[in-house]
Amino acid sequence: MFADLFTRFAAFLAIFMFGLIVMRHGLFQMAQERLQMLLSQLTDSAWKGMLAGMLITALLQSSSAVMVMLVGLVAARLMPFSHTIGVILGANIGTTVTAELITFQIGSYALWIVLLGVVLLLFKNATCYSLGCLGVGLGCLFLSMSGLSSLAEPVSSFTASEDIIKWASSHSIYGMSIGAILAAIIQSSTACIALAMGFLSEHIISLPTAITIMIGSNIGTCLTALLASIGTSSAAKQVAYANIWLNVFGALLFLPLIDGLALISRLLTFDPATQLAHASVIFNVVCSVLLLPFVRPFIALIEMLHGRMVAK
Repeated sequence: MFADLFTRFAAFLAIFMFGLIVMRHGLFQMAQERLQMLLSQLTDSAWKGMLAGMLITALLQSSSAVMVMLVGLVAARLMPFSHTIGVILGANIGTTVTAELITFQIGSYALWIVLLGVVLLLFKNATCYSLGCLGVGLGCLFLSMSGLSSLAEPVSSFTASEDIIKWASSHSIYGMSIGAILAAIIQSSTACIALAMGFLSEHIISLPTAITIMIGSNIGTCLTALLASIGTSSAAKQVAYANIWLNVFGALLFLPLIDGLALISRLLTFDPATQLAHASVIFNVVCSVLLLPFVRPFIALIEMLHGRMVAK
């Protein structure tokens, strides 16, 4: 039974990741030149950088992809480190779009969306190709979410799963740790949030626990940029470190406010999965807006903490 559940779980997770990648590819094909222009030219102020980061991440459906682009641009000296902070703050907001998207109750139409996408892929027109990728990717997301939700209850029945859930529910720090580890392993905070949505929808975990997992996943997904910065310049490494510290500061800021965030989310909607999606938006928007006025002191802090170390 365990082997069967694990196989199905891995398959649905793989479909989810495949959907993200295909949808990201389609959106990137539609706007790749504009994305490069936005990153390299429209980030001279923190506000502009945040808006550019929001837009680009919403299009790419991956904050990790944006972070890797930033590391590459800074390493190539096409963008100074100081211009990346606003983009990082915006990327944290933009990545919440996918979580909101997968809460729409259109799972019964997922196969039709995939089929429409496949048909569009048959055309040689570049726009049809991009829209086809978008359709296939979006359909795969809804298919996988339906499957993951159906597996949440049987997976939670195992003793090991029960112990992990109890541990994550016992303290916010533990829940954040689970989210960080899981996101670091699968390299996607969105996939981690999708898993939490499945368990939350089946009432296996509480909303506050799901929120702590969501916050932790923001930290765990920073590993991608850190790995991408290996072997690059000191300024490029500072981009990765800045991403980590921004998400850690956000987690510490909301650590005593988890129950309040859960209460606000419950007031906005009755659907558990949508509550978590809204909580993700609120968390990332509040953190980014609060940190935005302190961009310059934060840059100085990163250069003080990591400037000499990464230069060695």
